[in-house]
Amino acid sequence: MSRTTVLKVVLPFLVLGVGVAILMALFASRQAPVKEVREFAGVLVETVTVQRGDHIVTVAATGTVQARQQTEIVAQVSGRVTKLADEFIAGGMFGKGDILFLLEDIDYRLAVEQAEADLAAAELELAMVKGRARVARDEWQRLQMGKGDPNPLVLYEPQLKNAEGRVTAAKAALKQAGINLQRTEVRAPFNCLVLSEGIDLGQYVRAGATVGTLLGTDTAEIVVPLPLDALPWLDIPRGAGQGAAATVRFVAGTLNYDWPGKVVRTLGEVDPLGRMARVVVAVDDPYLRQQPATDERPPLAVGSFVDLELQGKQLPAVSVLPRRALRDDNTVWIVDSDSLLHIRSVQVLRRERDSVIIGSGLQDGERVIVSALAGAAEGLKVRVRGEEAGT
Repeated sequence: MSRTTVLKVVLPFLVLGVGVAILMALFASRQAPVKEVREFAGVLVETVTVQRGDHIVTVAATGTVQARQQTEIVAQVSGRVTKLADEFIAGGMFGKGDILFLLEDIDYRLAVEQAEADLAAAELELAMVKGRARVARDEWQRLQMGKGDPNPLVLYEPQLKNAEGRVTAAKAALKQAGINLQRTEVRAPFNCLVLSEGIDLGQYVRAGATVGTLLGTDTAEIVVPLPLDALPWLDIPRGAGQGAAATVRFVAGTLNYDWPGKVVRTLGEVDPLGRMARVVVAVDDPYLRQQPATDERPPLAVGSFVDLELQGKQLPAVSVLPRRALRDDNTVWIVDSDSLLHIRSVQVLRRERDSVIIGSGLQDGERVIVSALAGAAEGLKVRVRGEEAGT
């Protein structure tokens, strides 16, 4: 066998043997991997820190604005409209005592003059009867020498009473004529806005006809339905006066406009359907008549739907938490100094729209979990968001 043939047969087996030897040496020299045990860092949570202090209760509500004063203008005398104020149209505004319209007054002026003449005649007749009565009494005393009681007719006593009655009636007629004359001038009974009107210049108006409706602009009222359990937290006056402060908020698109208000009374009844009590909140100057021209708020018009925050009583030394911090059975989840979760019962004094007021069960500086957790249990390891870098 030639040398070349030997190399072709032996060389592959030689290379294969060297490779197997190297592989076995590598397996023999390798080290087993070190098993790494990673510690559980805890569930990531968000917390708020307890801060005990005084807190003023707020009661959220809604309502619709309505006028405190609303009246219909009714003509008290008949006549043709001779003057009509430019603002006596729907939406027009008047101050107290401003003239709304005038009625033709010639007939009523003549009635006053006639009543004055009748009064003068009655007073003349009374003076004449008094003179006759004096003469009659003097004559009777002279003839009878003051003995006995004279006949009343002899002394003109019935005639005197009749003349005095005529004077009294004439004075009353003159006063009534003057009142009727005044009623030809129809004036605003209070600061007002014209809701509707139904007359025009030259129109004949009959006594008793309704010619318009006015709304008061000094004060608006909002009837606010409230659950019965909200009433003990509010100062509601039982008589005249003002009670709890209120913030009335009108929302127009993305803009909010606020007015200060006061609880002034309760309607004293409970809605039989919703079991809600109703209180009244008053807002002064809803049409901004007494405000500077730079006030950009729109009028708090009658019919506007508004949100309200009623300021209630002040609670001392309480904790205020977000509503999502309160769990089932009036419990909260506390994070201790070792980052362990603890379930604690607390005293809930009141639930508000976005928060809950805790009376007892928490201390200043404690951390309360506000995030949702699935399977929360006593002693669960947690991580507080914002503290991960320090763990």
